[in-house]
Amino acid sequence: MGIFDKLKNAFSKNAQPVNDTPHQALNEFDEVISSSHAEYAKTTEYFWNVKLNTISVYTNTVALWDDQKKITFITYCIHKLNVYFKNRGHSYSHSDKAYQIQEVQTAYLTQLFKTKLLIDDDGLESIIQGFNENNNWDWYSFNRWPVSPMINQLNNQYGKTGVSEKMANSLTGLKAKIEEINNTYYQKDKLKIIEKIDQLIFSSAGHVAKIKPTFFLGEDKFSAYANNMVQAMPEAEKLIWYQLIAKAIKATGSKPTNKYLQETKNLFKELGADKFKTVLNNWFQFVIDLQEETITHTHTYDNRVYNYTTATFLSAINMDAIKGFVWMGSNFHDNATLNNMAKLAERCYRKLPGVGPAAASVGNAALFALYKSKGLDGIGHLSRLKLRIKQTSTQQLIEKYMVEAAKERGVSTHEIEDMSVDDHGLVNGTREYQFENFSCILKITGAGKSELNWYKDDGTQQKTVPAAVKDKHAARLKKIKDTQKQADQTTSAQRDRIDRMFRSGRKFTYAAFKEFFVDHGLMCFLTRQIIWDVTQNDQPVTMIYLDGQWVDIEGNPVILTENAELSLWHPALVPVAEVKKWRDFLTRHQIKQALKQAFREVYLLTEAELNTRTYSNRMAAHILKQHQFNTLTKARGWKYALMGAFDNGRDNGTAEISLPEYGLKAQYWINEVNADNAFNETGIWNYVATDQVRFINSDGNVVNLVDVPTLPFSEIMRDVDLFVGVASVGNDPNWYDSGGIPSLNNYWRSYAFGDLSEVAKNRKEILTGLIPRLKISKVTEIRDKFVVVKGKLRTYKIHIGSTNILMEPNDQYLCIVPDRSQKSPAENLFIPFEGDSGLSVILSKAFLLADDDKITDGTITSQIGRG
Repeated sequence: MGIFDKLKNAFSKNAQPVNDTPHQALNEFDEVISSSHAEYAKTTEYFWNVKLNTISVYTNTVALWDDQKKITFITYCIHKLNVYFKNRGHSYSHSDKAYQIQEVQTAYLTQLFKTKLLIDDDGLESIIQGFNENNNWDWYSFNRWPVSPMINQLNNQYGKTGVSEKMANSLTGLKAKIEEINNTYYQKDKLKIIEKIDQLIFSSAGHVAKIKPTFFLGEDKFSAYANNMVQAMPEAEKLIWYQLIAKAIKATGSKPTNKYLQETKNLFKELGADKFKTVLNNWFQFVIDLQEETITHTHTYDNRVYNYTTATFLSAINMDAIKGFVWMGSNFHDNATLNNMAKLAERCYRKLPGVGPAAASVGNAALFALYKSKGLDGIGHLSRLKLRIKQTSTQQLIEKYMVEAAKERGVSTHEIEDMSVDDHGLVNGTREYQFENFSCILKITGAGKSELNWYKDDGTQQKTVPAAVKDKHAARLKKIKDTQKQADQTTSAQRDRIDRMFRSGRKFTYAAFKEFFVDHGLMCFLTRQIIWDVTQNDQPVTMIYLDGQWVDIEGNPVILTENAELSLWHPALVPVAEVKKWRDFLTRHQIKQALKQAFREVYLLTEAELNTRTYSNRMAAHILKQHQFNTLTKARGWKYALMGAFDNGRDNGTAEISLPEYGLKAQYWINEVNADNAFNETGIWNYVATDQVRFINSDGNVVNLVDVPTLPFSEIMRDVDLFVGVASVGNDPNWYDSGGIPSLNNYWRSYAFGDLSEVAKNRKEILTGLIPRLKISKVTEIRDKFVVVKGKLRTYKIHIGSTNILMEPNDQYLCIVPDRSQKSPAENLFIPFEGDSGLSVILSKAFLLADDDKITDGTITSQIGRG
């Protein structure tokens, strides 16, 4: 029996008050659709997403029908749609009346399933038979026939009482049809519908009061791992986990509801909070350690072979479920859980090729959990993540949570970041652990650096971890190493945070300086290396920590008083003579700063910038590697959107940073470099060209450079110089030998061996004092912009800016790619600041070339021998 016959049969069994025969009823349905179409056509020519509430035929007639007639009408619409798609497929034209009619029919299906509708056994059977009449099930058909709202109707009606056996059989057939659909993009929606159908089927045969076994639904490694854990649990615990997983699977939105948090809390308290937390952290650690799977695909088109890769991390439905469990984790505030939350966020924001962040929704949930945690430890993690995670949207979300947390505590965002820095149990930069017959001392040695030293009871230092500690205290040893790693991350993040403070000119009260910097077990290490400006009793003084006390530039003790106001000393605000004295002071006392301060590059207005008035061309006309430039801008707090070949000249080539302390924004203009189709497989340009730097006020007007305060101008220009100095193609040692892009080769050579930037000038000053103390000093000298090394075979000129090399006498280029795995000769040399990798590269190359007759690398010796 066909569906049309079933329609007639339905009417013969159920007398209709407004129709005398089945044919009359069908004619009435035809008239409803025709009238609805005609009425809607008077309001618009577009029939996408038809609004039935604006059509009188629906509100005055169809909406008043009883449930049985509505179900028959639904079956009628399904049949008509089947006929339409069988004859026409998915092609359509807005002006095509047949297309418009099917849009009206689809709208009736959607509307009727969304309104209260009692569906009985026969009604469900006829609807599903209508679905089955279509032989080409795909996700498009699935959405045109709104199965999801129908299942929701059934849940509302039978969720508490259970469906009949006949209805369960009908649903089983529908589930089989849905399982046949293969569409990766909609896999999450498909699995959620199947889960709802399974719940209804489970409710049949007296199962209503029982708890349905529920597992993670996604097809990925996490499901296999977590489901095996649940299956191995005692039966009583399984029942609670089934309920927790069922709720987690339904986690939607950006934040959990209070109802969700309370219901899940009640469940895991029944299980035991500690037991739940142990499993939770285990799952988090699995995701943190999980590696994405990359698959290479080959596609042939027009006799050409194209390769592309896809990467998968977690299935979409498991992302929702894990997000739900992360929300549950916001109830816990211990260090282990918060550390895992932070690591989970960082892992989930890590980008996958061609995809973007691996699991942004899980990362967002972790940020929420850190924000909601009690105390300030979670906020401390957010502060660190703000410097680690580069996506603009994520940084904005973190900033939002930081602002809300600060507002809740009545402080500024700067202050809450001060307050939330974890000391990790350190006192004066060290922490001691006691064991049987041994002690361990964790000691900070630099930003992001520390060491663990082991001692016997008699004070004798051990070279390695004692065997007894490894055997008897493995768990405690792991915690110590975790603490060391966290301390390294914190010192690195706080170094970067303080470096950004140079831009703002922030001031501190004595109380805040003492509590959050001087007396802080971790921050004191960084604080004591820094030069501070102090004003007390209207008298200015500059100081640094030396031999257990604060001293001025002459070495005289400085005693701080309660009314002291402090800020970071900046070389742009003082005479050159004072800068030199501080540099000599650091060198003389062997004080190594974790960040550049005394040797910080200074950028003052030039004559050319006074003439251009509103913009600076000092950093214009450079060619940068765009992805590297993008990474650098994010690291320095700038906002920038990658430019692609698909942009067609759209004006999005601006890197921008806000300077709220001055009511300004700084902009660095960027243009695409469309040379030899130099873009990657996703259409992003490989290279960009730099243009002017300018400043905008809060009204959006361009500001004259002379009106920009010295401090923000110098810091902005320093950032831009950093972008050029690191991302310029002129730094690429392989460019020349690889052929580069011919149209850019002139730029490469002009930069690779051109004038020195401010960074390179500072580097030259350091090398001038350093080279005479090296064992290669007799064959090494500084000549203009080069470090010149006289080897046994040839003489080499290492450019102090780009680190590229020319060989005399004919200035032949020598390509040497630095080996980052090798220990740098600079590691054992005193340099008064950290972080200049170019300086280390120059020294490594100089030491290598001084003994050029001992070089065995064929790629280097072949070049040297060509002269």
